[in-house]
Amino acid sequence: MPSSSPRGSQHTDWEVEVGIVIGSRSHYLADLHEANAAIAGYVLVNDISERHFQRKRGGQWLKGKSAPTFNPCGPWLSTPDSIADAANIDLWLEHNDTRCQDGNTRDMLFSPAWIVHHLSQFMALEPRDLINTGTPFGAGKDFTPPRFLAPGDTLTAGAAGLGTQRQNTAAA
Repeated sequence: MPSSSPRGSQHTDWEVEVGIVIGSRSHYLADLHEANAAIAGYVLVNDISERHFQRKRGGQWLKGKSAPTFNPCGPWLSTPDSIADAANIDLWLEHNDTRCQDGNTRDMLFSPAWIVHHLSQFMALEPRDLINTGTPFGAGKDFTPPRFLAPGDTLTAGAAGLGTQRQNTAAA
C-alpha cells in the first residue's frame, strides 16, 4: 500500500506498534477487568509521524501524525481470545529491508488494559476506536544521525499474531 508524505514534510518517521480496538462504549471503567472486557481486539499499526511538523511548526504532536496515509493498520483484527498475552507480543519493523525495530509489548510501561482503563477516566471510548500503544527503540529519530523516509523507501512491519504489512513511500 503506498504511503505519501505530506506536502512540506522533511522528517517522516516510522513507529511499529500494537493497536487496541475498543469493542464497547467505555467511560469511567471501574477496574482492569472491565477494561479487558471492553477490548474487541488488537491490530498491527505503523504510527507514521512527521517529526518536523511536531517539533518545528508549533509544538503540537498530533499534527505530525494525522496525514491521510499515516497510521496504516492491519492486515486483520485479532480478538483477545486469539492472543495468548497482549502484554507479550513480539513486534518488528524493517526500513528498506534493514531491521530497525525489534521489541515486545512486555517492555511497554503500561499494559493494554491499564491504558484502556486510564483513558476511560477522561473520555468516552467508542466501539471501533483505535488506541496506539507505543513503539520500541529504533524509529528513525532514534539513530545518529536520524534516518527519515524518502520517496521509494519501503517499510515492512510485523507482530506475532497480528500479521505483517508493507508500505512503499511516495512524495505528496
